[in-house]
Amino acid sequence: MKLSNHYHQLGEAFSQEANPTPVSEPVLLLWNSPLAESLSLEFSLSDDAELLAQYFSGSRLIDGSKPIAQAYSGHQFGYFNHQLGDGRAHLLGDIKDRSGQCWDVQLKGSGTSNFSRSGDGRCALGPALREFIMSEAMHALGVPTTRCLSVVVTGEAVYREQPLPGAVVTRIASSHIRVGTFQYFAARKDFEAIKKLTVFAINRHFPEIEIHKTSDENSNEIALNSQQVVDFFAAILNKQVKLVVSWLRVGFIHGVMNTDNSAISGETIDYGPCAMMNHYHSDTVFSSIDRNGRYAFGNQSKIMQWNMARLADCLLPIIDEDEAVAMAKIEPLLRQFANDLQYGYFAMMANKLGITELSEGDVELINDLLALMQESKADYTQFFVTLKGHLTQIKLNEFFIEIGIVEQEIQEKWQAWLTRWYERVVADLISAEVLMAKNNPLVIPRNHHVEHILATCQTTGNLSPLLDFLTVLQQPYTQLDETKHYQDKPSDDDENYHTFCGT
Repeated sequence: MKLSNHYHQLGEAFSQEANPTPVSEPVLLLWNSPLAESLSLEFSLSDDAELLAQYFSGSRLIDGSKPIAQAYSGHQFGYFNHQLGDGRAHLLGDIKDRSGQCWDVQLKGSGTSNFSRSGDGRCALGPALREFIMSEAMHALGVPTTRCLSVVVTGEAVYREQPLPGAVVTRIASSHIRVGTFQYFAARKDFEAIKKLTVFAINRHFPEIEIHKTSDENSNEIALNSQQVVDFFAAILNKQVKLVVSWLRVGFIHGVMNTDNSAISGETIDYGPCAMMNHYHSDTVFSSIDRNGRYAFGNQSKIMQWNMARLADCLLPIIDEDEAVAMAKIEPLLRQFANDLQYGYFAMMANKLGITELSEGDVELINDLLALMQESKADYTQFFVTLKGHLTQIKLNEFFIEIGIVEQEIQEKWQAWLTRWYERVVADLISAEVLMAKNNPLVIPRNHHVEHILATCQTTGNLSPLLDFLTVLQQPYTQLDETKHYQDKPSDDDENYHTFCGT
């Protein structure tokens, strides 16, 4: 295994060299073999476990690695912090997979850097396991996401409200460039750095946007024109549409959509206070630090528009020196982005209902459904599984029992809606069934199961429940014998459930 260091080569302004802090007794706890294979990492767990624990705890450097802590800023709950950066993470370098795509290899919980802001630079075992579970579940659900290669326990305690076992998690991402990375340089009016970062990001993520070198080989000038920057921004927006619509399809609530957690790659990053929605309500929020519901389930499209507008602010100076001219090029893209998010959402919801393409009356059908689900406290995941089960014949009594509807008045509302829905899909039930099966998971990482498994692993050290859970989560559209064990709703409907930031 040998790493390259493309981000490091951008220069000192973009990161700070920082070596991970070695730990006393690293032990490999989890290893993502399918991901490792895709990255051509040919390690043997039986022979190389100790070496892997050294590498992926940061106690020993991988060949070619030049560890850095990346610099970035960010709006956190709407308030700008001009300097954040990797305070407990180290980018070891990057590696290419079998298809030639480049991936960042980053340790999280690997010690301090100059960005640590009085933090200890460490990660407790629970948050490390949460990121592994959630990112693998999201990947299997078809949601764009960073992934975890490994979790290594450190043999050292991490002190939060109480001593907790420490761990280091290895994150694999197509890059760690955030909206906040651009904001870092915009806040300093370093427009040449923004150009340099844009060229790097285009080459990494959007090579279809061709950037030609200047004719003068000795020139330091960056050959980047206005249209290329506009195309770059448009490409980022397209990635975010797919990301947010995917979150809303499976009931995922990010919990901390700050601009420093908004990746230009369109991948889900940072699984700290995230959670999954049980019964449908657009205002659902579980994060203990989101006291005003800024990042609630139903706000995620709106917040992504806000985050992308902040990215646009950073790019305006390199589009045109005349801000009015630059705005004239960017504003149509932001308006189209809002339309694309809305259309993408309703098209996705139509697919969940077995409707291939949106037509007149479908948006009203979907909105009426969501109003009924919210009124009835219908479970977001189980409802669509139940609906698919009644696709060929609606048995009302069974349907009401399965979704937990007992009041006569609400049953009548449901009966009227079901009649409208069935009339919409009855012309091609086979296609509807295929579409519903593809878009509606049988199982999600429900919060109460995640918490139970994390507690079990931390208190007993027994990984069997976690591995059993992962087996099911990695096949969320397939009915396994074990699937039924993880489909139940929490007894309290997550009424008192809260998630917390791992720091």
